[in-house]
Amino acid sequence: MQTMNISLPEPLKAFVDDQIAEGRYSSVSEYVRELIRQDEKLKAQERLDALLLAGLESDESPWTKQDIDDVRNEALAQLKARRKAS
Repeated sequence: MQTMNISLPEPLKAFVDDQIAEGRYSSVSEYVRELIRQDEKLKAQERLDALLLAGLESDESPWTKQDIDDVRNEALAQLKARRKAS
């Protein structure tokens, strides 16, 4: 595993320390890794949304916005089920 050093202003450092003190995370590294994972998921969702919207806007797509919302909701339900099972 690679090491990365970062500098934080005191208020941000205090916030991170509070997150760990509350027991939500066991270490600063775990907290930062979780933030990065969340950002990765957000970026992937943004890319998927852009592709789906591009498909909606094309003349070749029979999908409606409701179709896309249904697919998204099903995907979120499956993701929640996987997380529960883990």
